[in-house]
Amino acid sequence: MTKRSRNTKAKIVSAAWELFYRQGYDATTIDEIVEVSETSKGSFYHYFKSKDSLLGSLSDLFDEKYTELQETLDPNANSFDTLIYLNQQLFEMIDNRIDQTLITKLYSTQLVTNEDKALLDSNRQYYRLLKRIVTTGQERGELRRDLTANEIVRIYAMCERAMINDWCLYNHSYSLKSYSYKILPLLLAKIREGE
Repeated sequence: MTKRSRNTKAKIVSAAWELFYRQGYDATTIDEIVEVSETSKGSFYHYFKSKDSLLGSLSDLFDEKYTELQETLDPNANSFDTLIYLNQQLFEMIDNRIDQTLITKLYSTQLVTNEDKALLDSNRQYYRLLKRIVTTGQERGELRRDLTANEIVRIYAMCERAMINDWCLYNHSYSLKSYSYKILPLLLAKIREGE
């Protein structure tokens, strides 16, 4: 996929999820998505079969956020703190920009589908960035070295998914970011060197 086509797809995804959050999924039309994204209907149908197929694009929106955050990371910061920072930024975005009903729907479809499980795709920006941070942390002696970088990334991703799943089960009745700020460091404490 070329950079231009990635940008077009990202614009469509970003506009769709902004509209879903503002006015709800059912009230959002493809024409509105095309208008807000400043793309064309042909471009929309090139990437998506229907509005429903946009539900799986939430991982694209998350990856866009991680690409944006990558530019803000302090290369000298402790890798454990960097992982917590990334989580806080993502969960703040979920709290403030993602229609909670849709994230519940996405998670439930990912559980029953035999097809593409976008959230588990190891080629995503999410996994590549996490692996880079973990590898650096292991090289610096900040994170355990008796586990592979991939194992630590999997633990981190599993903790995030578990917290989102729990939040969905409780009907989004609390701030995901605030709860994670208290709980995630406890869940991940054992990945630190010397713990």
